[in-house]
Amino acid sequence: MSPVLAGVSQLLALVAALALAHRPLGDYMARVYSSDRHLRVEKWIYKGIGADPDTGMRRSAYLRGVLAFSAASVLFLYLLQRLQGVLPGSMGFSSIGPDQAFNTAVSFVTNTNWQSYYGEQAMGHVVQTAGLAVQNFVSAAVGMAVAVALVRGFASLGSRTAASGGTPVRAGELGNFWADLVRGVVRILLPLSVVAAIVLVACGVLQNFSGIHEVGQFTGGSQQWNGGAVASQEAIKELGTNGGGYFNANSAHPFENPTPFSNLFEIFLLLVVPFSLTRTFGRMVGSLRQGYAILATMATIWLGFVALMMWTEFAHHGPAFDLAGGALEGKETRFGVGASSIFAVSTTLTSTGAVDSFHSSFTGLGGGITMLGMQLGEIAPGGTGSGLYGMLIMAVIAVFIAGLMVGRTPEYLGKKIGTREIKFAACYLLITPALVLVLTAAAMALPTPADSMTNSGAHGFSEILYAYTSAANNNGSAFAGLNADTQWFNSTLGVAMLLGRFLPMVFVLALAGSLAEQRPVPVTAGTLRTEKPLFTGLLVGAILIITGLTYFPALALGPLAEGLAS
Repeated sequence: MSPVLAGVSQLLALVAALALAHRPLGDYMARVYSSDRHLRVEKWIYKGIGADPDTGMRRSAYLRGVLAFSAASVLFLYLLQRLQGVLPGSMGFSSIGPDQAFNTAVSFVTNTNWQSYYGEQAMGHVVQTAGLAVQNFVSAAVGMAVAVALVRGFASLGSRTAASGGTPVRAGELGNFWADLVRGVVRILLPLSVVAAIVLVACGVLQNFSGIHEVGQFTGGSQQWNGGAVASQEAIKELGTNGGGYFNANSAHPFENPTPFSNLFEIFLLLVVPFSLTRTFGRMVGSLRQGYAILATMATIWLGFVALMMWTEFAHHGPAFDLAGGALEGKETRFGVGASSIFAVSTTLTSTGAVDSFHSSFTGLGGGITMLGMQLGEIAPGGTGSGLYGMLIMAVIAVFIAGLMVGRTPEYLGKKIGTREIKFAACYLLITPALVLVLTAAAMALPTPADSMTNSGAHGFSEILYAYTSAANNNGSAFAGLNADTQWFNSTLGVAMLLGRFLPMVFVLALAGSLAEQRPVPVTAGTLRTEKPLFTGLLVGAILIITGLTYFPALALGPLAEGLAS
């Protein structure tokens, strides 16, 4: 089988698996977030944290819950790293330095999982399992909770109603953050991760608490490896679109990703929840067709990016590429060019950040595709929860543009998009580009940050641009070649991750609260049918044009210049 045919076959198998999981998982998640029942274990958790899960929250209270929980999580993970040297199960590793501990704590709490350290040489079992793995669960659940709150804003009837599912709520209420958080972990992420971890163990992924072992004798010394609870962390790393690797090589490491089947299964894990949430959205707003329209938008962009990436990486530019069957440098021969291209697109179009190849080694245009995927806002299908609310924000923008074209007040799902709503959506869109471009410009202008670049010219600029794009969009993957373990990058990337995660949530919840206060308007002959293919095309066009206008000058200095010069 040719490398191209092998890549296409894996893509078709992946699409089939996602299609099979879409309906049952999406419907199940809708039932979870619409239920008025609490499991016994959930009641214990509510009692332990002192929360009343049946109390409805308006946007300000919901936001306070998100920020308070995340702040406590950052503090806990920071202290856990700083105390690692005196904790049992540290495997002899010393405590993490202040700037790197801050960067890592922020990284995992914001669902970014950027790593400026070697996982197997820095973090012991306690930090890996009690710290990083736990944040993989709860940070993903926070994103899902915010997405569900926005969906409830669209579904609300603007009065005391159960239209959003579960306990009746008053106008402006978005549900209960603590209930959404706990249910996301207990009923969705935890059971799915258990099943995924068993599959990964069967594939050969490590799952133990062994210490450091010396592996053989080599010229110049010996090699050492340590074990760990890798399969369980790998499962939630992909399922929660987290991305932090137990080992520095991430999903290119054979202990994390040993076979072509495990590689395809991990891609499935990082896509299945974001794609299925579109079904949850359609079910909760009472129109499955609306969910299908959002799904079609996500799928169109994802498939288009995969096709474009495969074309750039399989394109032959000489005898070496002809013999290799594509650009294999920096890619695992276990997976090949096709599977590596699918993984690279999927991990950057979601907020996962896991890698099974090194994006710095992709062709110039291929590296640009990974960057553009993050710059779209990671909405196709995006992160666990964050992809759905990001796409709904874009839908609001697209509806507003359509309204301007015909001179009619825009509506989406029966809610008018007025001045207040469009301001919230516009602020959401402006945050991450401002962070990426301002911080990239600062790093290039100052003398010290540029010393961290391994390469010069367009590729060196791409290293910096990729790092801030990854941080501000809460992706976490790296372009490689950049020494990010410095005070400048640990601090500025940490700030970018914090602001890139929580400032958008402020405007998402503000928009959700504004929508929840409205009564639905009736559908008329002039209402834009947002469940039709025409709207899907409009939404895809709006996403690509807005992103292109925002980032094209920066991309022209980096990956585009490199790609056109090669």
